[in-house]
Amino acid sequence: MTLRPIRRALLSVSDKTGLIEFARGLAEQGVTLLSTGGTARALRDAGLAVTDVSAVTGFPEIMDGRVKTLHPKIHGGLLGLRDKPDHADAMRSHGIEGIDLLVSNLYPFESTVESGAGFEEAIENIDIGGPAMIRAAAKNHDWVTVLADTDDYAQVLTEMRSNGGSTTLALRRKLAQIAYARTAAYDAAVSGWLANELANAGDRSPPRRRAFAGRLRQALRYGENPHQEAAFYVAGEKRFGVATAEQLQGRELSYNNINDTDAAYELVAEFDPADRAACAIIKHANPCGVALGTSPVDAYSRALACDPVSAFGGVLAFNRPLDGATAEEISKLFTEVIIAPDADADARRILSARRNLRLLIAGGLPDARSAGLTFRTVAGGFLAQTRDSATVGRGDLKIVTRRQPTESEIDDMLFAFTVAKHVKSNTIVYAKALQTAGIGAGQMSRVDSARIAAIKAREAAEAAGWSEPMTRDSVAASDAFFPFPDGLLAVAAAGATAVIQPGGSIRDDDVIKAADDAGLAMAFTGIRHFRH
Repeated sequence: MTLRPIRRALLSVSDKTGLIEFARGLAEQGVTLLSTGGTARALRDAGLAVTDVSAVTGFPEIMDGRVKTLHPKIHGGLLGLRDKPDHADAMRSHGIEGIDLLVSNLYPFESTVESGAGFEEAIENIDIGGPAMIRAAAKNHDWVTVLADTDDYAQVLTEMRSNGGSTTLALRRKLAQIAYARTAAYDAAVSGWLANELANAGDRSPPRRRAFAGRLRQALRYGENPHQEAAFYVAGEKRFGVATAEQLQGRELSYNNINDTDAAYELVAEFDPADRAACAIIKHANPCGVALGTSPVDAYSRALACDPVSAFGGVLAFNRPLDGATAEEISKLFTEVIIAPDADADARRILSARRNLRLLIAGGLPDARSAGLTFRTVAGGFLAQTRDSATVGRGDLKIVTRRQPTESEIDDMLFAFTVAKHVKSNTIVYAKALQTAGIGAGQMSRVDSARIAAIKAREAAEAAGWSEPMTRDSVAASDAFFPFPDGLLAVAAAGATAVIQPGGSIRDDDVIKAADDAGLAMAFTGIRHFRH
């Protein structure tokens, strides 16, 4: 158990959440309080007795507070091994008293950068003394209790009250791990910010070392499968979505729920809510229906029509706040998760009857044009790349066929190509009137993707009692070029009249000729959207 009493504590914090209550709890147990700057003022204002660090070190705070705790009487008090004779002798001969508890939570560098602060302000919010003290205290956790997170104040007081003012080795070791993780995350934030600053200044070389860290948001019951362990961490840039969402109701999110919800919300964020409402229905990280509409309920109904069978048990995302009319329609189908920027009172009331449905309010839409980093693990390392933020507009299209597309075909091509960006490769997306007509995802052959999407469209038409599938007179989007004419002929056989694709194959001329022979219009974008 190895109990160590806390008699002397150093408190130096930027985030003063819970500080006064915690300090009072220490004082009630006879702990001597040392402090610096604003923390000392806050403690005195609350009526607590506190000794300034400068009185301990015999040296004033200098350089606008940059130098105040970097002193042997502070670090010796944190690092000294009290039961080691030469350490004890050094402490006595130099007048160093032991510090049994360190409370430090660092300058707010991350939030400063997030607020859009300039370079110099960000630099001034890089903490030096705090991380140094935290690391020292964590290293010496056999003797010192270290608190780098306000969430842990209560358990330290509880343990002290249970153990006559002492803490156990088990708690000190746990807090040391939290402390090192905090300083590692802090350094990762600083190094990542500097890497971005260099890139913005034109230095595109990848950093020699890449560090990233996350804060636990949720311990998950399991991963993709029940035999896998998993947890959800919030990390990096603030990006509206699952990481920012408030869950209003329903069971706890699973690993697969989180993955699918993220995929759905990133997709609908591609479409400007001021222009049209967008809805995406996702299963296994792939869309089974996407549509734009005059309202959320219109977009939902149109997205559902693409593949109502696969939509069962899916994840829904909207780019506009959820309303009562949409909630009424959604309630007719079993749905796992809904995510939207917000939801009105009617929607919340209607969906509250579906107790197992998870309703997430994200607070905003992610910026689809932001090129932040994404990561994927490989054996022994990880891959890092910027997010696929490329977009294609009318002016980017190169029409390569004799027949020119109509204005409505161009609208549908741009819509379908945007959806294809969010479908696993190889991908073919059919669209008509800003509504997906069929989606073929993740096939080894692009021809198979084209055929599967057409089959799904025929099945949807038969279930709805339509005379023909929606792929008739649709457009088709391919996430990458057609290496042979066979893929293009497959989409023509499904009824597509226009095609959008990146182009760039050595057989582009053969594919263009096949399109001309079939009477299709075809546009090249010069942009590929592989998604593995």
